[in-house]
Amino acid sequence: MLEAAIEAGAAAFGVARSFTGRRWLLKSADAAVERELLREISPVLSRLLALRGVTLAQAADYLTPRLKTLLPDPDVLKDMETAVACVARALADGERIAVFGDYDVDGSTSAALLSDFLSALGAAPRIYIPDRMTEGYGPSPAAMRVLAAEGARLVITVDCGAAAIVALEEARTLGLDVVVLDHHRVEVAPPALAHVNPNQPGDTSGLGHLCAAGVSFLFLVALNRHLRDSGFYAERGLVEPDLRLFLDLVGLATVCDVVPLLGVNRAFVRFGLGQIGALSRPGLAALAGVAGAKGPFTPYTLGFVFGPRINAGGRVGRSSLGVDLLTARDPQKAGELALQMDLHNRERQAIEKLILEEAIAMAATQANAPFILVAGEGWHPGVVGIVAGRLKERFGKPAFVAGFEGGMGRGSARSIPGIDVGGIIRAAAEAQAIEYGGGHAMAAGFSLTAAQLEGFRKFIEARFSGAGPALAAANDLYLDAVSSPAGANIALVQEIAQAGPYGAGNPEPLLGLPNVRVAFADVVGKAHVKLRLAGGDGSVLDAIAFRAVGTALGDGLLGSRGAQVHVAGRLRQDDWNGRIRVQLEIEDAAAAGA
Repeated sequence: MLEAAIEAGAAAFGVARSFTGRRWLLKSADAAVERELLREISPVLSRLLALRGVTLAQAADYLTPRLKTLLPDPDVLKDMETAVACVARALADGERIAVFGDYDVDGSTSAALLSDFLSALGAAPRIYIPDRMTEGYGPSPAAMRVLAAEGARLVITVDCGAAAIVALEEARTLGLDVVVLDHHRVEVAPPALAHVNPNQPGDTSGLGHLCAAGVSFLFLVALNRHLRDSGFYAERGLVEPDLRLFLDLVGLATVCDVVPLLGVNRAFVRFGLGQIGALSRPGLAALAGVAGAKGPFTPYTLGFVFGPRINAGGRVGRSSLGVDLLTARDPQKAGELALQMDLHNRERQAIEKLILEEAIAMAATQANAPFILVAGEGWHPGVVGIVAGRLKERFGKPAFVAGFEGGMGRGSARSIPGIDVGGIIRAAAEAQAIEYGGGHAMAAGFSLTAAQLEGFRKFIEARFSGAGPALAAANDLYLDAVSSPAGANIALVQEIAQAGPYGAGNPEPLLGLPNVRVAFADVVGKAHVKLRLAGGDGSVLDAIAFRAVGTALGDGLLGSRGAQVHVAGRLRQDDWNGRIRVQLEIEDAAAAGA
């Protein structure tokens, strides 16, 4: 195989500097594990599994992830038993329950999970999603006062609350019980009756890869078990909710919150896709209709079709639109909500385009910095996260983006492997370099004043001191395997799919195709480069480089018409007018012999 011809540590195909300035390397797998897998599994799957450290004994469970074997005991999470007892008591006493959620996909799905379950028991909760523009992220003292005045006795926060110390202290003063279901890393426990969070001090569950919807689902598993064992259902003549029907929401959130697809998360997505494919939830059926999405659905559908539209409500529309859509039971109402979300998504795209153009111009002046920090007056806080992601992709380094209005800024950060922006943001908040901040290794949010901006820049610079090796390594492009235009066919796509679902923590395999001729290259749409790549045997493969116009990659591809290049990308199967075809989505390319 060609892989064997590339020496360990050597640049793949000799590409030391691609069109985007990256060195290419071929991933190395355990040869003994790969040989063992080859006894029963195809060469492609053997390599992919070996690269992921999956042995032959583990292969069956990996290729067919099952909740029966992967679902952990919820009680391994710290405070789970206390949280369950608190909610069970509130249900038994008929207390008014409020669910406080975030406005993104993870928050909306988590709130919908709690709403579906409690409503099935005749205890429909009050759902409170804060307005992004006027209230910001997470619980506030004012929101707690509103819920108390409405008669709530128990507040369950989902995908938020872990860092809301002041708000939860106010809730305690008001006599509210609070249960926090969150997954954001914190160093100090909030003043809640129970705090279920795999990323809190003292939790030994090893489930830090769960999104908030995953934590919420495990809570419902534990609560359901407690209610069954305690006779709650039997005494009231209630039918136990079928939690399998909730997995569409868990799978959707797991993909959209970009948490690692490891362990039970793989089963969540696999089962969730099957549930979504049935389109039994009116909100998702309506969303698929307005987006023109047809099955079979994939993680791409969840992350790039459903997710942006659900998020658009919280970004530029009404923050509760997401949970309203996901809990809608009337198809007509769901259709109206889906149309609103689609409209808001178009508005978001227009706003994003304008801000991104300004941000790219600013970022271009920071070419020698190890990170990007840009800010603008009037930049909509609902799109700064998307813009940060675009800058990170374009420049290959962490990006921090803030939008200011009236002297106050709200921002988002997106990172590359090896750089923990969540840790940087939390440290900045503790050092009072910013007003507030938190998040994960790859994504974080923050707020700051205009007067703090330069001090924040200096704080980040200090944190990046010595990060040169990590940044250089993050810029390398690692190939999983080698193919050719002739080998990049439907059969290969289907084999690759067996090792999915793909996403964070289990990235879709990146293939290298050496020495292919650019038989055709031109601009399609406003920003994409469409190509046809020819192999030495005359076989041709369609390819596309998204958003590449005006970039080093786009310029390199368009300037290589008729020339030999090496390309790296991911295979996609597309059904166009009943014709199934394969297309390579190009990640990078280099001149042959470069």
